[in-house]
Amino acid sequence: MNKSHNPHPAPRIPSGPKRDIPEGLWVKCPDCEQMLYTKELDQNQRVCKHCHHHFPLSARERIALLVDPGSFQEADAGLLSVDALRFQGVRSYADRLAHYRKQSGLSDAVISGVGRIAGKPVSLAVMDFRFLGGSMGSVVGEKITRAIERGAGEKMPVIIVSASGGARMYEGMLSLLQMAKTSAALGRLKRARMPFLSVLTNPTMAGVTASFASLGDIILAEPRAMIGFAGARVIRETTHQELPKGFQTAEFLYEKGLIDQIVHRHRLRAVISSFLDYLAPASVRREEPARGRSRAE
Repeated sequence: MNKSHNPHPAPRIPSGPKRDIPEGLWVKCPDCEQMLYTKELDQNQRVCKHCHHHFPLSARERIALLVDPGSFQEADAGLLSVDALRFQGVRSYADRLAHYRKQSGLSDAVISGVGRIAGKPVSLAVMDFRFLGGSMGSVVGEKITRAIERGAGEKMPVIIVSASGGARMYEGMLSLLQMAKTSAALGRLKRARMPFLSVLTNPTMAGVTASFASLGDIILAEPRAMIGFAGARVIRETTHQELPKGFQTAEFLYEKGLIDQIVHRHRLRAVISSFLDYLAPASVRREEPARGRSRAE
């Protein structure tokens, strides 16, 4: 039996021009794949409201979330990396430095200084992955070392927030030396009996993990942060072993005892403040934290 034919089909409505969504207005969560309104994401400290995925933060955004408003005083901002080895590749190291300074608005991959957290003075260093993958070269190592020495000399707890791919290959051995330098400075901080809180974010890898980031009196990490030394493929090919699932996540390392606590970004400031109450001597509660140069310089 033939189907009846409609002699008066419904007219087709023209679709019209396709509307473009302005770039940067929405972002897709890499974990749950939900579309997130950028303004709401920023208001939620760049944490997905659906699955609590922690998006990256810049160093200045991180500082603003941690310290009391108006209390942060940056130090050593004038230190600049130089191309001591005259490194050449697809682009020279000097060209890369100029590019990332312009793109990020930073002088290098860390911002350091002093501030207050819930009224308690601290010496703070916060890494920024946007600048050459947060890699640790001579200036990054020097600024972190000075932040540690400032804490030892001025009797302030030290907090370092790590976000790094590791040592900066463009500086060769000069970069690797920063691992020993920052670790030695932490030895002086320990002798001064001042606490060091290490905060690991996604990612914290290679020479940074193998030096100061793993030497905290308290080691905190954000949920699902990638933390390790070498990449999974390199480890697999070197050891010829099948690797445990998720072995480079904060959760795995917490189970194995490397990390003391995994802390949601919304609670990080309060948790750090509580640890400072337990660990820092009463003498750190002064009216004004020292803002000069380190006594150890």
